[in-house]
Formats: sequence, structure tokens, C-alpha cells
Amino acid sequence: MKITKPNRVTRTFTQQLVAEPSRVFPLLCPVREADWIEDWEPFVVFSDSGVAERDCVFITGAEPINAIWYITRHEPANYFIEMVKISPTVTACKLTIQLRPAERGSEAMVTYTHTSLGAEGDAFVASFTEGYYHQVMREWEARINHYLTHGSILRTQSNR
Repeated sequence: MKITKPNRVTRTFTQQLVAEPSRVFPLLCPVREADWIEDWEPFVVFSDSGVAERDCVFITGAEPINAIWYITRHEPANYFIEMVKISPTVTACKLTIQLRPAERGSEAMVTYTHTSLGAEGDAFVASFTEGYYHQVMREWEARINHYLTHGSILRTQSNR
């Protein structure tokens, strides 16, 4: 048995969203994300209800290997969701999203914790900088706000 200190990074960003938590929370779902994320298409979603729920599992395409996601906590009354994403031999990731009412809609505190599972994971953890994470979170914020405001996907320039 080998026990080793993890190579891990945690990043948190608070998004400002234009709708109340009750409108936003259902969109934090492997099925409903297709409504607001361009080209989002999990290969398969294992769900009793057909949408996000505790113990929902889904698989997404990723490089260098597909990722397996598992929703470990799904608390609509508290506007909280937690899931684990495993990219075998690369990283294990925990994602939490906590929504709360704000003056103009809601805030979403989004936290990713990535733990390396090997050399490729070490490279990923090193590249997961604060600047990179903020850029990704601002893009996500713009996409969900566009959907909440216009009811359509924000398309990239090349796909317009």
C-alpha cells in the first residue's frame, strides 16, 4: 500500500446571477445544462427522475479520458449541490455549488477541488491557476445569465 500526500488545488468563485435561486437551481443539472451550455452533451445520464438528483451519475467526454460524475448531495430546499468527477488516472474532483438570494437575483458560490491521480493530473493541477479559474467562472456566469435573460444559448463567435 502506498500512501502519499495529495497534489491538490481548491478554487472558489462567487458568481452574480440575474435570477432568484429557485430559477437557477434546476439548471445545475446534467440534462438541463444543455439548455444553456453550448455543445453540452453527456454520453449518458443515469437518473430515476430524468434530471439531477442524489446518486445521479453521468459521463462526459474529456481529454485524455472520459469523465464520470456522481451527484453526492442534491438539496433543492437549500439550493446546494455537490458532485464528484473522476477522470481515471488524471484527477478526482469535488464540485460544490451553493446558491443564495442576492439583491439582484442570486449568488452562486462555486468551489472545485482537484486532486491529481498521476503525472497528467499533476500538470492539470499546476495549470488550474486562480486566473484560469476566474476566466472559466466568468464565462459560465455569462452563459447562464444570458440564458436566464434571453432563454437561449450564448453562442461563441465561430458558431453564430
